[in-house]
Formats: sequence, C-alpha cells, structure tokens
Amino acid sequence: MTVSTITAPATPVTRSHCLALDRDDPLASKRAEFELPDGIIYLDGNSLGCLPKGVAERVGAAVREQWGADLITSWNKHDWFTLPGRIGDRIGTLIGAPAGTVVTADTISVNLFKLVAAALRLRPGRRIILSDTGNFPTDLYIAEGVLGMTGQHELKLVAPEAVASAIDESVALVMLTEVDYATGRRHDMRDITRRAHEAGALVLWDLAHSAGAIPVDLEAAGADLAVGCTYKYLNGGPGAPAFLYVRRDLQEALASPLSGWWGHAEPFAFTTRYRPAAGITRQQCGTQPMLSMIALDAALDAYDRVDMGALYAKAQRLAGIFIGEIEWRCGGFGLTLAGPRDLDRRGSQVSFHCPEGYAVMQALIAHGVVGDFRAPDKIRFGLTPLYTRFVDVFDAAVILEKVMAGRLWERPEFRLRSAVT
Repeated sequence: MTVSTITAPATPVTRSHCLALDRDDPLASKRAEFELPDGIIYLDGNSLGCLPKGVAERVGAAVREQWGADLITSWNKHDWFTLPGRIGDRIGTLIGAPAGTVVTADTISVNLFKLVAAALRLRPGRRIILSDTGNFPTDLYIAEGVLGMTGQHELKLVAPEAVASAIDESVALVMLTEVDYATGRRHDMRDITRRAHEAGALVLWDLAHSAGAIPVDLEAAGADLAVGCTYKYLNGGPGAPAFLYVRRDLQEALASPLSGWWGHAEPFAFTTRYRPAAGITRQQCGTQPMLSMIALDAALDAYDRVDMGALYAKAQRLAGIFIGEIEWRCGGFGLTLAGPRDLDRRGSQVSFHCPEGYAVMQALIAHGVVGDFRAPDKIRFGLTPLYTRFVDVFDAAVILEKVMAGRLWERPEFRLRSAVT
C-alpha cells in the first residue's frame, strides 16, 4: 500500500467547483449505467449497491426463457453449472486473483467457516486465530463457532494497530477485514501477509469493503485466502452470492469441512464416498442460486473497462471533499472523523462520530441523503465512484448542516429504531 499523506482540503470548496470536477470525471459516463431514484443522494453503496441497468432484463429473460422454457436442460444449454467459476474469474480481475483461484458461492459467513476450519488443519500444533477489535462481528462469531468445534484453539483480539506486532509462532491464522466496516480504516495487506508468512501463519482477508471499491492485488500480496461479498460495491443485489479465493498452491491441500456435491470430482457419478474436485471447485458445497448468479453476472458488466486505480483516485478525491465539507460545516455540532485522516489508509467510505447519530441519520434520509448508522455513534457514508458525483457529496454536506443546525433530528419519529440501521 502506498504510504502518503493525502488528506481533505483545508478550506471549503464550492458547488461550482464540484460541478466542474463532474464534467471532467473520466468515470462520469458510468452513472448512466445505473437505476438511480430521482431526488435521492445515495451514499450507502457500502451496504447495498444500486441496481445496474440490464440486470432486470437479464434476470427476466432467464426466468422466462431458461427456467420457464428450457427447464432442466438449462444446466447444460445455458452453462448454469459452471457459472459460479466463470463469475469467480470475473471478480478475480478486480482483486488481483488469477483465473481458477476464485469461485462464487454461498455467503461470506459460510465461506469463512470453510476456510477457517480448513486453514487450522494446515497448521497443527498452533492454537491462535489472530484478529482485531475492529473486525466485522460476524467474522468473529464464525471463528468462535469453529473454535467451539475444535476445542483446541483460541481467538485472540488486539487493536487494529497492534496486529502486525502480535503475530508470532503461536498463530495459525491471521483473520482480518482489509477495510474496517465502521471507520473505513485500511490494513496494509502486503505488510501483514509478509509478517504472517515469516512467522509460519496463514492469512485470511475479508474483502467485503474492498472488492470493487479499491485496488486489491491478492497475488502480488501473497495472500493465502480471502472471502468477499458482492451486494455492496459489486452491485449484485440483496443477498447476492459471496466469493472465496484460495491461492493456487494451497488448493489441493485445503480440505473444505463442508464436502457437498458441487465440490465433488464427479457430482453426477452419485458415489457414496466424497472425492474432492481439483482446484477451486472443491470449495463449492451445495447447489447455487442461479437467478442470483445471473443477476450478479449482469451487474459485473458495469466494471468492464474500469481501471481500479482511476476509480480509487476518484474515491479519494470524493472522500477528501466530503470530509472537508462536513468538518467545516458540522464540526461545531460535535461531529468528528472516525478512522485515519490519511486517505491512502482508508477504503471508499467515510464515517463520523455523531451525538444522536441514529436520529441524525434518520433525519438525513428523510431529507434525501441515504447513508446508515453503526453503533454506538457512527453515521456512515459509502462513496461509490461508479455513480457518486462530486456534487452529491457537496450537497449531502449542505443538507447535513441543515439537519444539525435546525436540530431536525429531534423529531420523535427519528428516534424510533428500525430492525436495520
């Protein structure tokens, strides 16, 4: 990861300046590839990406023509059975993974379970899974579940800044989310992977807030294992299938504990004993959801001919303007930046500690700016460069200032907690 000190502008920008940036934006045409509701500034693509145009048509055709007309023959006629691997290869181009090292399957949680359990078997005699206190809670829950089954291992949590120094010969697996879901803080993948390998440990990266948002190069970093979701920056739709990566030289040694028929070497031989398929295919388990796979495949078209370096450069500039505007306009209301100020140490999202954060976010949504809230006090915004404009982040800051200055969040309906925050 490049070390620099790219930060937010020291003085506020103008709306005219943001409009000029949008006119000169090399990614500006990508916005037209998405269905975006009128009157809404959508800054929650790090929770659920927008609907790419063409997805509904592709899924509708699959329902009518493949499922409806071709029925069971579609598994061969339309190559349904190999679709998870083909989508995996498409995702691989966005995360620096060679063909044959990524497969689309299941959910992040299921994939984590498979990889954590398999990784521990490859490091017998080592007791520790090392993670950090900022990791996504579900990742930690899955690790706890695996440990409850082995009875021989321990989950050790340290501060994000202390991970590198905590890696020693007792560690079997380092399990981290590259970009912190709550603050946007970014781990140095290459450095931590190198340190883990020097200590003889394996590393598993969660790319939920990385894939499609920032440049990732798993192969160059020497990463062993990775998982990620596709419904955030990859815009695959609610509950879209996740993916997993296994470095090629580990694939034959890594035995999935969920030995389902889609991971079998000959699934249609219907033998009574399991024999794993070669390569990444063995990490599949049960039958995959074809309509969701087809939707994801169509959604990935939005990334055709997109340079991830250019995309991240725009994300950083969006974040810099947004941070600067929020601090200038709303710092007096108690909002403070969560996570590092150096933009090279962040993903493509911005969070602020905010008093009455939940109610503030509900008021903001009611006024046309959609972000989300993460306990205990963070209002969070996902900046998705494929469709987020510079004028969007400027206008969002202006609206947030109005919410704060007018104490619009004090209305009772904004304090009522919904199931999803």
